[in-house]
Amino acid sequence: MELALPILFAIVALVVLIKTVKTVPQGMEFTVERFGRYTRRLKPGLTILMPFIDVVGYKMNMRERVIDIPSQDVITKDNAMVTADAVVFVQVIDARQAAYEVNNLDNAIKNLCLTNVRTVVGGMDLDEVLSKRDVINAKLLGVIDAATDSWGTKVTRIEIKDLSPPHDITQAMNKQMIAEREKRAEILTAEGAKQSAILLAEGEKVSAIREAEGRKESAFLDAEAREREALAEAKATEMVSTAIAKGDINAINYFIAQDYVAAFKALATSPNQSTVIVPAELSALASTVGGLEALLKAGKKGK
Repeated sequence: MELALPILFAIVALVVLIKTVKTVPQGMEFTVERFGRYTRRLKPGLTILMPFIDVVGYKMNMRERVIDIPSQDVITKDNAMVTADAVVFVQVIDARQAAYEVNNLDNAIKNLCLTNVRTVVGGMDLDEVLSKRDVINAKLLGVIDAATDSWGTKVTRIEIKDLSPPHDITQAMNKQMIAEREKRAEILTAEGAKQSAILLAEGEKVSAIREAEGRKESAFLDAEAREREALAEAKATEMVSTAIAKGDINAINYFIAQDYVAAFKALATSPNQSTVIVPAELSALASTVGGLEALLKAGKKGK
């Protein structure tokens, strides 16, 4: 009996100590209830409570947490079915509100995300849903963060993990993608052919211009040569005419020799002529040329 009392006293003292002294880990906050009513919050560290009067109500995690949103089938605005899931990052900023303003905080946030995913995705076309994931994330974040404000919780981020259209739509999208790529390839090929034709035409144009300039230059040189030849002929004719006026017989022989040579040339170059007979008067032609030489020398002396 004497040993029972000390043991009983030690047990009571231990229970009182456990009820009185509380240690709150870092990143946690405890709520304190007195006769079932919230009184205060316990911060991280060692805290003394009124034994049997004050009790710990809820142990709230104040760190940022990740909640997985299960996948669900959602009908888009253009009546296409997609499967969507997400993750949401939340952090409790007021332990009292998170503990007493909502029952089962995580479950409430999960169901809130599910309904809003259906609302946001259902208001968009399939192409927008697949291409504008950032827009969906931003809309969900704004709506859910505002709804959880009264729960003492801050939604920091929400991300759509997966958006999967049905298999038949996926096949149609693949065919469309292949068609678009083939279209772009054909356009690039056509552009290349067009550019090649343009460059070829430009080259032909430059070549034609240069050829025309060459013909122009050649014609100019030919005209200049004919002009000089005409001037020389005119000068020779003038000299011969002057000599004829003076009664020089060599001048008359010049014109006769010129016609003689021209006629002989035509005879020799005729396509129907196979045999050319040299006239016996060829020595007279030589004497005529000699007389022409004397005439030219006389003309130079006269100058």
